[in-house]
Amino acid sequence: MKKLLATSVALLGLGLVLAGCSSKSDASNSGLKVGILQVVQHGSLDEARQGFKAGLKAELKAHGKSTKVTYHYLNAQGDQANLNTMSQQLVQQKSDLLVGIATPAAQALAKKTTSTPTLVTAVTDLQSAGLVKSNAKPQTNVSGTSDLTPVGLQLKLLASMATSKLPLGVMYNSSEENSVLQVKLAKAYAKQHNLKLKVVSATSTNDVASVLAGLTGKVSGLYLPTDNLMASAMKTIGAKAKAAKLPVVTGSIEMAEDGGTATYGINYYDLGKQTGKMAYDVLENNKKPQNMAVQTSKKLHLYVNKANAQAIGLQSSQIKEP
Repeated sequence: MKKLLATSVALLGLGLVLAGCSSKSDASNSGLKVGILQVVQHGSLDEARQGFKAGLKAELKAHGKSTKVTYHYLNAQGDQANLNTMSQQLVQQKSDLLVGIATPAAQALAKKTTSTPTLVTAVTDLQSAGLVKSNAKPQTNVSGTSDLTPVGLQLKLLASMATSKLPLGVMYNSSEENSVLQVKLAKAYAKQHNLKLKVVSATSTNDVASVLAGLTGKVSGLYLPTDNLMASAMKTIGAKAKAAKLPVVTGSIEMAEDGGTATYGINYYDLGKQTGKMAYDVLENNKKPQNMAVQTSKKLHLYVNKANAQAIGLQSSQIKEP
């Protein structure tokens, strides 16, 4: 009886050990969890998100990995209260990686965790946004890709399209840090190259049409930085500018597609793919954002919205790379 009892206890112990091993194995094969927080829905940011997923998928495939990635995507629809609660939700879910798309989303995540690896994209200057100690060596749990565009070259492109000596108009949202930086760069370039600017700000979608109306007849063209509010209002801006025969140069290709005339800038899908490649290094190669330099877009493109150009009296062949 004692021998039988001892054997039973031994088998029970072995069963518990095997069960423990099985649970560990199941956990290791459960895949990866990635939480994505996006500030608002519009073409550029949507493209960045899709590019990120494509970039990570391509890297996994290229390295023969069959790892399953589960995404939890939340969109704050431009609401700060949503950003706060959604970032908290994503952190509490114990994701293997967090992704912030645009500065407000990136900052919301950074405020909630200093330990979970976090990559961001569509942020103009991570250092100015307080996300990293320096863009060369972050020294925080955050790194990613910057969408800083060639502001000077974009203004040069707009000047080449202008048909009068009136100032070039610049419209942006003064409450967006990224936009403030780009406008500073625009002013510096204009001063250096003797260009006259008329700079105005709109802080809500309701303001955009009226602010733009105030520029009509006072500017020879319109420049829009990579600004979330402007991107969200591109249909309105495009229609108003077309009626006023104003050329519009935008910060991103997606904005030009949605109502601008042209741009020389970045493709947000490509930028997202770069971020996806960084994610592979974090998730599979155990690299830490603390030591990963912030990257900028590796490609610039001249894009012309042929229909819009023709509508304001320009031939696409007239629009050249600056």
